[in-house]
Amino acid sequence: MSKSGSGKKTIAAWSALFLVWIIGTIVSISFLAVSKTIITFLVGVVIVPVIILISALRWARKNKTERKGLRRTLMALLSLGLVAVIGLNAAVYKYHVVINQYLTKVKIDETELPKVTAEAKVVTEQIENEGIVLLENKQNALPLDVNNAREKNINIFGQASVRMFYGGSGSGAGDESANITLQQGLENAGFVVNNELTEFYKIHAPAKKKQNNLRLTGGDYTLSEPKISDISEEMLAKAEQFSDVALIVLARQGGEADDLPFETSKYGGSKDRHFLELSEAEEQLINMVTSRGFEKVIVVINAANAMELGFLDNEDIDAALLIGFPGSTGNNSIGNVLAGNVNPSGRLADTYAYDATSSPAYYNTGDFKYSNTAHKAIEKMTGEYDTFHTFVNYTEGIYVGYRYYETRYVDNATGKVDEAAYRKAVQYPFGYGLSYTSFKQEITDYQTTGDTISVEVKVTNTGNAAGKDVVQLYYTPPYYEGGIEKSHVVLGAFDKTEILEPGASETIKLEIPVEDMASYDYKNAKAYVLEAGTYEIKLMKNAHEAIDSRTYEVQEAVVYGEGHKRSSDQMTATNVFDDAHGDLTYVSRADWEGTLPKERATDKEASQALIQALDYKQVIDNPDDPDIVFADHGLTLEDVAGLEYDDPKWNDLLEQLSIEEMAKLIGFGGFGTQQVESVKKPATTDVDGPAGINNLLTGVKGTQYMNAVVLASTWNLELAAKMGETLAKEATIYRISGWYAPGMNIHRTPFSGRSFEYYSEDGYLSGKMGASIVKGALSKGVYPHIKHFAMNDQDTNRYNVATWSNEQAIREIYLKPFEISVKEGGATAVMSAYNRIGTTWAGEHYGLLTTVLREEWGFKGLVVTDYDRFSFMVPDIAIRAGNSLMMTTLGDKPTEASTLTNTGKQAMRRASHDILYTVANSNALAINAAPYPYWLLLLGLGNVVVLGLLTLGFYKTTHRKTRKVDVKETQNF
Repeated sequence: MSKSGSGKKTIAAWSALFLVWIIGTIVSISFLAVSKTIITFLVGVVIVPVIILISALRWARKNKTERKGLRRTLMALLSLGLVAVIGLNAAVYKYHVVINQYLTKVKIDETELPKVTAEAKVVTEQIENEGIVLLENKQNALPLDVNNAREKNINIFGQASVRMFYGGSGSGAGDESANITLQQGLENAGFVVNNELTEFYKIHAPAKKKQNNLRLTGGDYTLSEPKISDISEEMLAKAEQFSDVALIVLARQGGEADDLPFETSKYGGSKDRHFLELSEAEEQLINMVTSRGFEKVIVVINAANAMELGFLDNEDIDAALLIGFPGSTGNNSIGNVLAGNVNPSGRLADTYAYDATSSPAYYNTGDFKYSNTAHKAIEKMTGEYDTFHTFVNYTEGIYVGYRYYETRYVDNATGKVDEAAYRKAVQYPFGYGLSYTSFKQEITDYQTTGDTISVEVKVTNTGNAAGKDVVQLYYTPPYYEGGIEKSHVVLGAFDKTEILEPGASETIKLEIPVEDMASYDYKNAKAYVLEAGTYEIKLMKNAHEAIDSRTYEVQEAVVYGEGHKRSSDQMTATNVFDDAHGDLTYVSRADWEGTLPKERATDKEASQALIQALDYKQVIDNPDDPDIVFADHGLTLEDVAGLEYDDPKWNDLLEQLSIEEMAKLIGFGGFGTQQVESVKKPATTDVDGPAGINNLLTGVKGTQYMNAVVLASTWNLELAAKMGETLAKEATIYRISGWYAPGMNIHRTPFSGRSFEYYSEDGYLSGKMGASIVKGALSKGVYPHIKHFAMNDQDTNRYNVATWSNEQAIREIYLKPFEISVKEGGATAVMSAYNRIGTTWAGEHYGLLTTVLREEWGFKGLVVTDYDRFSFMVPDIAIRAGNSLMMTTLGDKPTEASTLTNTGKQAMRRASHDILYTVANSNALAINAAPYPYWLLLLGLGNVVVLGLLTLGFYKTTHRKTRKVDVKETQNF
């Protein structure tokens, strides 16, 4: 091969290598796919090009015959390198916010972190202790006797025994690497586990579905129970010899971005069974285990969604526990409950029907399109995509969960319940749960005033084991056919006792504000109405079984209308959601047969008026709005910390913010808020998730708590507050100020993919839990974002789905958890939802975000969008409606429609006020979450080095010494 040919190939190789570096560094900076640390950043951007350039120049000096061709090549490559440096810096400028969030490392107190982590794990176990629900305990099969070798040894069947779900997926996921396994939890309680069975299931376990944070697709729906034939007779015989006890573990998971499947053929199940039914393989497993010689068969349900559990009626199944998702240490609780070290005191947060598809909401849950609305939409990060407008109809009205099941079988005239029909439909009522002991509850005092009903309940432990009991107070309002819809029972108050020893008693005082019994009349009064008649105040074991009752008489209807607002409201509540009603027939207890849906909804065509409303986007200005004033008053954010939202000093502070500062503050709200130099506001870090710290951007994860349903099942508000406090302590160690939780949406049906993130089917229980956890977190300086406001109750088509409902259901069911969390919890941050209410996106719904949230409820603070991905999320419209912050790391600032108009500037100032108020009343000023971004110094150093090398390269290439050319050398040319 000639030297010339070899040289050309070498030049080509150097060219290719240089181009690879240029492309690689652009990708590296733009997408952070390579530069995950400062070291790799330096290697990719500085060191590699230095080595390439020096090597190329050294090669050139040794290969004189190729100098002329090499000069041309080097000039081209150096020019490309200059373009690459300019491109790199442009990319860094464009994405500097997300790069800074990603690369900036906060200083963590390594001494305190183990302490708060340990505390979080203790609280997780405490909550699981009280959140486990004992569903069945036939012949007092539990607790087991750990002093009896036949019960101390335990066989564990079921793939979920080694493939347990500790939490859901998506923002609610957590770090499971150090969690206590079921086997460890049992062993920690003194049991001995059959390891042969455990190893069998490990061998057969499929890998858990991995989460892609950029493309969430719901939970892990794999039904992976091994074939019965794979379990040998020898293994079963050994199991029978090993122990008289068999645990069967069954699991179901949900996740963000999709709902549970209505058929399971592609997940290991079958077309004719939905995800909340047993699979054929699970049925076979249960039949096999119950047919063997085990004296005690115990089923453990590892799920947050209400499964169909009719198989538990089988007399061969002796006991059953509902454990939810146990988080980091909750499996210790399972061992302690089975051993009797903990007496289960959990109560269901949902109704468990024999048929999960029997609720009216089921017929309008899923993927429903307006078939004539095919169009191209824009995803802000990836571009155009084809889609349809979608809808979901809440035709069930207020009859969700127990409000349906406890009302459906009641005779409207007599108030009597058709028990046979009810028992055929409902297996476990809302509020149900067993104990290892027995309790007696009795009303010992009943007092009423004009605005409050007070009930004192004496609870006595009449059994043989220490334990806690839950006191549940419901009310039955008067119902008039054709009038305002009413549930037969409504939860009005609850509390939980301390641990009561056998024979001990405790008196619990419960109160129901009279105005809370009012129903919303959206048709006539357009206000809350406390109708005349007899209200039964019921002490109940659960939503179905009454213990005792009293009555409260309302002689004349009370309309909380103009001039007579509810005492908890700042402004009279009246209709603001008329445009969400739609052309629907809503379920009425006056005509069940005529109004209940009988088949699932299907796609349909939208009218032209509806299409126009769905597509309508307009920024509206008020010509009378004055311009804003700018002035430097020398104030800092610290000067207004602790002041009321309406304090005049806030106006002075806000006058210091420039238009650009406000635009950046509003437009870059992803996983934190931005620094504002003019008022010395530090940057903050805000993170997911509802079951513990889960920073989807940086990968930082804290302790994994049990899921929200387990917390709700404790019916213990003190534990909820304690979780808020401990989570906030851990967040503060990680320099976190904002927490994207708790989830306040409703279990409208059992098929919601994110039921694990939400508390209950009941708005009151959800709200009380949410308010307590919010108070706990705020007390330690962290501001929770109650989410997703509002009516984001399914994840199928959650992006922009048109949600139709009547105002009574919206207010009494879906807004109730948020209302309580604001009024009682003092929430200072809210996350708006992706869905529409009617045709209006929740994040730009003035009635929702301003009229109801701020003016009626008195909310003070910020409202952030869910992640700002889609073109329907327009900041100029959002801030005018009351949305303060766009959750995006890439930036979505208000446009000239706001920055150059008086209305827009007023909206920007209000939004900035909201954000600054929330941050000022948090830990942000104390922890200063954003240290100096040293990566910028390294970037500057890299620029100097690379530009210097490029300059040197240009100089060396264009300037060469004048010298005599050797004859021989000339001949070579």
